[in-house]
Amino acid sequence: MLRVSILDGYVDEPTCLGVPPYISPYPRYIAGAVWDFDAHATVSYVTIDQIRNDRSWLDTLSKSDMLVVIAGMSVPGRYLSGFPVSPYELVSLLSNLSQPVKLLCGPAARYGFGMSGGKSVKETGVVEDVFDLIVNGDGEIVVAELLKNNLKKETIDPSLCRSDPYAIKDFAVKGAAVVQQHPFFPEYLITEIETYRGCPRSIVGGCSFCSEPSKGLPSFRTIYDICAEVAALYKTGVHHMRIGNQPCIFSYMSKGAGELEFPQPNPKALEQLFQGIRFAAPNLKTLHIDNANPGVIARFPDECRRIAKSIVKYHTAGDVAALGVESVDPVVIKKNNLKASAEEVLDAVKLLNEVGSTRGTNGLPELLPGLNFVFGLDGETKNTFTLDYEFLKKIYDDGLLLRRINLRQVIPIPGTKMFEIGEKNVKKHKSEFQHFKRKVRETIERPMLQRLVPQGTLLTNVCTEVYEGKLTFARQLGSYPLLVGIPGVFPLRIFYDVKVVEYGYRSVTAVPYPLNLNTASRETLEAIPGVGKKRAVRILAKRPFHTKEELVRALDDPKIAQNIGEYVELE
Repeated sequence: MLRVSILDGYVDEPTCLGVPPYISPYPRYIAGAVWDFDAHATVSYVTIDQIRNDRSWLDTLSKSDMLVVIAGMSVPGRYLSGFPVSPYELVSLLSNLSQPVKLLCGPAARYGFGMSGGKSVKETGVVEDVFDLIVNGDGEIVVAELLKNNLKKETIDPSLCRSDPYAIKDFAVKGAAVVQQHPFFPEYLITEIETYRGCPRSIVGGCSFCSEPSKGLPSFRTIYDICAEVAALYKTGVHHMRIGNQPCIFSYMSKGAGELEFPQPNPKALEQLFQGIRFAAPNLKTLHIDNANPGVIARFPDECRRIAKSIVKYHTAGDVAALGVESVDPVVIKKNNLKASAEEVLDAVKLLNEVGSTRGTNGLPELLPGLNFVFGLDGETKNTFTLDYEFLKKIYDDGLLLRRINLRQVIPIPGTKMFEIGEKNVKKHKSEFQHFKRKVRETIERPMLQRLVPQGTLLTNVCTEVYEGKLTFARQLGSYPLLVGIPGVFPLRIFYDVKVVEYGYRSVTAVPYPLNLNTASRETLEAIPGVGKKRAVRILAKRPFHTKEELVRALDDPKIAQNIGEYVELE
């Protein structure tokens, strides 16, 4: 019997996320290619974190006929529940595996291993002795050909790519079942869904730093094919999905794609897509989007307003449209062929606020913009940081909402203009970047969080993920979820409703709601507004409480007791 192992080292690309709690399309398509060839094949899926925690998984890999490794970080990210594999890890783990034919797939195979923002990639030469094939084409297509050729690797072209989106139609459906092997399945796993690949702006070269134009002009999957994949995933037990694997959700099935830099959005197609997804998966707990081009939204406000309303109609609350701003410095915009001016980005932010700022059922607004900035680009000067800050301050002063401000340094990717420039500007403006980031966090991000989720806001279904001392970090499942610190040690991978009590620069502190006053830990009690250390000790000494009157008598201030009552239960 054919045995294939898939090692998910995680991917993070401009248009695709596969770091837990996300699973990217890569392993699903590859598993589908295997099962399309042999429905009875054994496909074993394992994450790099499972191997980090238990090396006995290597025994499973060693007994495989084929081992496919998926890896690559081509944009810098911050992670909580997993971190992408490094090339040195792969050398250490896989060098002694002689039996399987070993393939490296994903952005690492195409561009090299991104290590962190502001640093050039590590070329695949680091791992070339470990792998039989470095697949700089499409992994699922190369795997399919390798199987047809009886695993004779010397006969295979590793640059093979899908001829059209129909090539993955069956793979996407047949490979859906592999998600059941993910350690986060089913309640804590988000599946990333591809609607199309390729950038409409590739006809003018695209942004100087981005790898997406290398995939060519937009190649749209049909609504039917996307919904068939959604139905297959839903049938396996997936509850959370993100329609995030594309450069711009507003440009799906756009009119003039491949001919125009900014093709006209197609509201009817987006309405049909999300309606079809809801028909295929009616009880999804999470349905979010990701990327959006602010230049498209600004140029076609009527069409994009209709699309945003369709998204809000079918999605779940707390959704984020990540806008690739990169910079509002006109010099940087021109030199890097960026997609929108400051005025256009502001128009897009206003439109999304207009449609999506109503608070949803999970405690967050329905649909808000997030802004992505990239530093170290060509033409960047000290004035760039001033202009970017003034722009963000204007958004805040205008009373608008942003869910997220992402400040990152460029990873120069081979094949892009920025690869030629390299890390020069990152190094030159290192201190300016650190100062800018600190200033934005202190004067914009923190007060923006206070506006976004005022004290006492109820956030539902936050999932506990990791500990840091006596603080438990949790997030809702979805696009760019708000990081919640819960004082105290709580069981992991449990969903809680919480009320916001305090603010960090990019996170909030919250306590479970309703909080059982008679069982809560000291750390949790101290976090309740007005309690603090001394009153927490008094509560601990005098509990259990059975009535609010008992609580009032135990404390020195009736108003504090009344305030505590908004967060706790006494039974």
